[in-house]
Amino acid sequence: QVQLVESGGGLVQAGGSLRLSCTASEHTLSSYVVGWFRRAPGKEREFVAAISWRLGFTRYADSMRGRFTISRDNVKPTAFLQIDSLKPEDTAVYYCAADRSGSFRSYDSWGQGTQVTVSS
Repeated sequence: QVQLVESGGGLVQAGGSLRLSCTASEHTLSSYVVGWFRRAPGKEREFVAAISWRLGFTRYADSMRGRFTISRDNVKPTAFLQIDSLKPEDTAVYYCAADRSGSFRSYDSWGQGTQVTVSS
């Protein structure tokens, strides 16, 4: 399994922006999909966005369109989640995950998560 390490979380005021990073241990992720998920306090984990590594196809949860942007750097290899106009309800632990099958449905490697806290 590929090892994933998230970074970039922190405490930010509402209206601010953050860019989360997810760095993979493998240099080749060409067949993978990498996704971002989040778990808010007292809530179930929810899907945020995903990107196919080779072609860069993206998918977003309907509620995440507009303020969330997923991207990747093939060289590093690192996936990013840009979050703009942060709201207190965005407070959560954000996780990245890798799907070897490339199906956008079978995430089998997970990072430890990075905490995002948005103050009002």
